[in-house]
Amino acid sequence: MDPILQMALLFLTGLVAGALNVVAGGGSMITLPVMIFLGLPATVANGTNRVAILVQNIGATLSFHKKGKIPPGWLRLAVPPALVGAGLGTWAAVEMGDAAFEKVLAVVLVVVAGYTLWKPRPPEATGVGAVPTGTRRLGFVGAFFFVGLYGGLIQAGLGFIILGVAAAGGLDLVRGNAMKAALVLTFTPLALAIFAWTGKVDWVMGASLAAGNFLGALAGVRLQILKGQAWIRQVVTVVIVVFAIRLLFFG
Repeated sequence: MDPILQMALLFLTGLVAGALNVVAGGGSMITLPVMIFLGLPATVANGTNRVAILVQNIGATLSFHKKGKIPPGWLRLAVPPALVGAGLGTWAAVEMGDAAFEKVLAVVLVVVAGYTLWKPRPPEATGVGAVPTGTRRLGFVGAFFFVGLYGGLIQAGLGFIILGVAAAGGLDLVRGNAMKAALVLTFTPLALAIFAWTGKVDWVMGASLAAGNFLGALAGVRLQILKGQAWIRQVVTVVIVVFAIRLLFFG
């Protein structure tokens, strides 16, 4: 493929993925297959994707912060265990072969699509949610460790996991997405550094994808704030349909 056309395709892919990641999650389930289709080894695509994830979440976090939507208490609870998990997960990812990663990605696509299609929607939280204490707090520490572990390993579908944890803590979808952006921003530099150190980042392709992700994330935050939670539910429905079509006809 012509290099200019390749960069344009990556930019457009990043634009869509950035908006999806902010309002619903699942953007990496689009970007990873596209980069593999364009010829990147699967593990390099995994590392390259972190360039875009980093840039996207800088934009999204700044936007959410300006609008006062990031819950600081929850973030202080989530960051330490997520960082530990991300370090371990990323190291496992760089040790994984390309064929093994493609199999893992295929399983994730099926599992996440199944989850979003058939799991009943839980009651919707409507507020900030008090930061847990005692035994319940330990449960959330474990959950955020898993978030970091999974995020370091594969990233695809991570947004759905974080939103589930946030909902369990009483955060509404807007604040849950704000915490998601800020939390992912804290451990993505660590993951990217490990991928780069092991030579699994294509910086040119990553830059093209990142430019689209950044603009998509800014648009996603604006749409989410203006349209509210009903808009988010509609976007999630569209994401589910896109995933299902891809699994049925382009697996």
